[in-house]
Amino acid sequence: MNTLIIYGSQYGSTKRYAQHLSETTGIEAVDYKHTKDIEGYDRIVFMGGLYAGGVLGLKKTVDKMADGQELIIVTVGVTDPNETAYFSEIRKSIKAKIPASLYNEEKIFHLRGAIDYSQLDMKHRLMMSMFHKMVQKMPEEQRTADAKAMLETYGQKADFVDFSALEQINIS
Repeated sequence: MNTLIIYGSQYGSTKRYAQHLSETTGIEAVDYKHTKDIEGYDRIVFMGGLYAGGVLGLKKTVDKMADGQELIIVTVGVTDPNETAYFSEIRKSIKAKIPASLYNEEKIFHLRGAIDYSQLDMKHRLMMSMFHKMVQKMPEEQRTADAKAMLETYGQKADFVDFSALEQINIS
């Protein structure tokens, strides 16, 4: 099957996963900003960083896809992939944003990424600061998995990248 890996990465975790997957499979990996004609591929493995509930580059990639192509979606963020309630919401968000013909819940995967607050741009730093203040005031039982992950890593450098987690994605 003719496959292409496309990724959307703001700070590097998703790119690291995409490059590793490319190296281990021999499949080309390309930044979504540099993709043009992807209609010639049977399958697209899209890997995107999670930012404010959205998947970086997913919409622009899907807009370039043709009928009959297979889509595998891999999200990358600091929240633990075992937090099923959080990722259920991410799946709902993805489902609402892509054509039904491309949505397949069995082909959506979640990987844990990294964050280095010193590398965040001003917009993301401000957003995280406001989110941090809001979550600190929130009763603990009301905190989501995303909020707990942010509190756990706030202001630090945390790297949860685990290349062995790529094994769950069957693209052979």
